[in-house]
Amino acid sequence: MIASVRGVVTAAGPDHAVIEVGGVGLAVQCAPGTLADLRVGQPARLATSLVVREDSLTLYGFADDDAKALFELLQTASGVGPRLAQAVLAVHTPDAVRKAIANADTGALTRVPGIGKKGAERLVLELRDRIGPVPVGVDGAAGVTGGGWPEQVRQALIGLGWTAGQADQAVTAVAETIDGPTPPVPVLLKQAIRLLGRTR
Repeated sequence: MIASVRGVVTAAGPDHAVIEVGGVGLAVQCAPGTLADLRVGQPARLATSLVVREDSLTLYGFADDDAKALFELLQTASGVGPRLAQAVLAVHTPDAVRKAIANADTGALTRVPGIGKKGAERLVLELRDRIGPVPVGVDGAAGVTGGGWPEQVRQALIGLGWTAGQADQAVTAVAETIDGPTPPVPVLLKQAIRLLGRTR
């Protein structure tokens, strides 16, 4: 869904930045190296990956599309979630990660907090044949559905900077448009953002 964001950096913390896009402040989780290049009050562009969970929508940001692609590829390995994938990129550059996996350098991989010897061996085994420059398409969670979509979308909208009242109105409006199977949460969220964009 949200493949990249471009706007002014309005705040920065130890693990995230807030980028204002069209009047909406987007909280983006970033590795320290990415945050180091951002300046509050200055424009920035980040490649992003939206991770959808039952109870959250989290936007991860990267300095370029290469780091984003590797972040998504790492998550296809068993036992690797978004936080661990981001930790890998916090310790190593994308090129260093590819080199470590291609050369079965488990020592380099175990320098990442949360990755032990077995985890490093699993990364090598599962990703070695796919770590090269081949473009990787990853289904970021487009299939996430569920009965709790109104609350998920509502919380996401509030997290993106809208008031609870605006979020409730958007969720109600989106619900009225559903005819048949419920679309994935990211699709519903996009629709709600579009509706709110018209009211600004």
